[in-house]
Formats: sequence, C-alpha cells, structure tokens
Amino acid sequence: MKIASLSFIVLALCSLNATAQRRYEHDRVYTANQVSNTISVVDPSNNTFLGEINLGKPYPNVLSPLYKGQSLVHGLRYSAQRKMLAAVAIGSNSVTLISTEDNKVLKTIYVGRSPHEPTFTPDSKQIWTSVRGEAYVSVIDVDQMTEVRRIPVADGPGMISFTPDGKQAYVCSSFTPEVDIINTSTYAIVKKIQVTSPFSPNIFTSPKGEWIAMTHKDVGKVTVINTATQSVTKVISTGAITNHVTFTYLNNKLLMLVTVGGENKVRVFDVAQDFKQTDTINVGALPHGIWPSPDGKLAYVGLEYADQVQGIDLQTMKVLPPVQIGQSPQALVYADHAVANTKSKIGLSALDDTAATQVVTLKSGQSNDKAIGRLAIRSIGLADLVEQIFNFLKPNTSYTLALSKSAAAPFSIGYEINTFETDGIGKYLGQSTGLIKKLGGSDEQAYKHVILIDNATKKVILADNL
Repeated sequence: MKIASLSFIVLALCSLNATAQRRYEHDRVYTANQVSNTISVVDPSNNTFLGEINLGKPYPNVLSPLYKGQSLVHGLRYSAQRKMLAAVAIGSNSVTLISTEDNKVLKTIYVGRSPHEPTFTPDSKQIWTSVRGEAYVSVIDVDQMTEVRRIPVADGPGMISFTPDGKQAYVCSSFTPEVDIINTSTYAIVKKIQVTSPFSPNIFTSPKGEWIAMTHKDVGKVTVINTATQSVTKVISTGAITNHVTFTYLNNKLLMLVTVGGENKVRVFDVAQDFKQTDTINVGALPHGIWPSPDGKLAYVGLEYADQVQGIDLQTMKVLPPVQIGQSPQALVYADHAVANTKSKIGLSALDDTAATQVVTLKSGQSNDKAIGRLAIRSIGLADLVEQIFNFLKPNTSYTLALSKSAAAPFSIGYEINTFETDGIGKYLGQSTGLIKKLGGSDEQAYKHVILIDNATKKVILADNL
C-alpha cells in the first residue's frame, strides 16, 4: 500500500513537471542583437538557445561599401495574430518582417532615417514605427507590406504604445520632452504632454489600459501617465541607465517591471500600492529589453553587455540560469504560441561569435565615491569593440580611458583606448575600437588593468579590480 502511494506521488509530480514544460513549449523569446545583426531565439520551456536568424553580418563587416545586409538590428515586436516579428535596423533604415513558424524573412521595408522601434496596432493590421532620426511615425500596412502613411510628431520619436482598444497611440520622444497622443482614426495629434526629460526610448501600456509608463534613460526615471486624465500621475526615480518598462499581472496583482542598466537590476513596483517598489532582482550585465509571459509567472531580460538573456521566476523573484545569445541584445519580446512545430529549427543558424565578451567594472576604491564605469569588450574580427558607460563623474570634464601594464598603483598608461568628455551630469555613453583582445594575461607584456584618467589633474581616478 505504501509502495502504491509513493508510485502515485511520483507519477503525479512527473505529470505536473510535464505540464509545466508543455505550458511554454509553443512560446519563444526573441532578442534583437545590435552588434551581430541577428535575432536570437530561445525556448522558454527549457530555457535553451535554439539559434539565430541572420539579418546581416557582425561588425565591422557592415562598413564595406558593398554591404547589403541589415545594420544595427535594434527594435523588435511580435504579433501573435500574424505569428510575425517586425525587426528594426537603425543603421539601414529598415523594418524586416519575419515568420515565426519558419524564421523566414517575408519582406524588408525601408523607411526614414534611423528608425527605432516598431509596434503592431492591437488588430495587427498596421505597424507603426518611430523614425527617430526624423520627426514622424511611419505606418506600414501589414497585408500590403508597404509604408502607407507618415504621421508628423515631435522631433525624434522614440516608441509608440497603443491603448488596448486601438483608438489612441502614445508616442514618446528621444529628443523632445513631450508625449504626443494621436487619434488613430484621424492620425491627428489630440494632446501633447510635457515630461521630465527629452530622452525617452521606451513606452508601454498596462494590460487593461489604465496606465502608460515611459523610461527616461538620461536621468534614470520612469514617468507614469493616467490614460483617463491623460496627465502625468507620477515620476519615479529608478536608477542610472533606466532602459525598458513593462506591466504584468501576477496572481491578480498588477506589477510594473523596470530594467536599470547602470545597476544590473530589475525593479518591481506594485501599482495598487501607488507604485511602491516591492522587489529588486539582481541580474547580469546591463539589462535592456524585458517582457513577461502571458501568465505573468515569467519575465525574460536581455543582457546587453553579457550577450545573454536571463529569465526571472516572478513567483519567487529568483533568476534562471542565463542563456548565451548574439552580441549586444537590445529589444526583447516574449512571443506566446509563436510556433506550431516545437521541434523545428528551420531557418536558424548557430552562434557565429565564439569569443566571450569581457565585462569590466571600474571603481575608485573609495567607499564614498559613487563614480563607476562599465565596459563590454567584444571581439569583432581583428579588433575589439569597447562599449562604455560611465556615471557619477565630474560634469563637463575630459577623461582618458587606457590600458596599463602596471600590476598595482601607481598605474602607468600603456595604451590609450579613447578620450571623452562627460555631459552636464557627469555621464558618458560611447564606444570605440582598438586592439585589446584579453586583459590580465600572465605575460609580463600583457595589459593588467583598465584605468580612467582625469585629463586636467592627470590622476588615475578609476581602475578595474579595486
């Protein structure tokens, strides 16, 4: 009798596990990778990488005058009705439509200068794309797969988010401190809302449409707009390099999730408690895009510097093991029922980059000094791409980023990577190329540290491993 009961329990647990697996097996997680110019595909049912959809070649191949692929693959959106991805490439001014069933490119549509993010209308009949290098939204008819209209908006539109009924579109800007509300029947701007800063790359509507949230990457804040009053309800300080925001219901509780790239965190806010922060989840290097599963129990995050995606179990607020993907993931979407054939990998290729990205953190070594730098060093052919973010330095000040062969202080300069000047709040974001390859080798001639020098005082103010 005891053996029979134990067998029953084991069978029941196996059945529950199989059910949990089946719950997500038709779903996929996709990321738009800006350096490798690929779309990575991950199976959330077993948290594994499936392959890459190649839209172009990785850097520096895109610099050839004969290059014909997509460049700076960045924006991404999914339509469950169409089983279709829309991927924006900033450098080649394009929106590429991809079937999720077979990973085939259906068509590439060229729009204006430097588009940023595509968004399907709620009925999936149109794709509205923010053309950030100009001052309009490009409207693509999905059946015709062609641009049918341009809607003038404030300079530098960042992204569009629709109300669930599709009657209104909210357009944030990356160059103008303003949100434009558009009537989708007349394509006319019906209201302009002033916001706290000009750089808003990401905007998202709550599932029932009560709230619109938008990030301010430059000042580390999130603005929440009440759609009933069409006014700003709250501005929340979230942290340096606040990237993306989203909403999800978990056990009937509405949560707002925010990726904070400068702190490697995802912050969780309870909307019913007046957007009170309830959890902070530590994730990998530079979280960017984020999207929840439809049941609200999972969220996936793209790690821009680590070249990984990382799942979060929202029921426990614990992270899943990271999954290696293409280089520099930006936008991420969780696509429910993206595929019918769960075993198919048609149209997918293996990862093309075999060298792991080095993620380096620079600090001052003084506990009261908040100055910090983060680098991602990627192999790109014969050279290295050094992506860099610095925060809490002196405003409007010139610095030099360099390599040193010194094993300990005082550090001497062995190789200058680049110089830069901070903005008015002591921040710098940029990138450069050079010959770095690997830090910390045993060879006496190898570079031992990365250092940051104040060009006015000639003092080393930040270094790695301090």
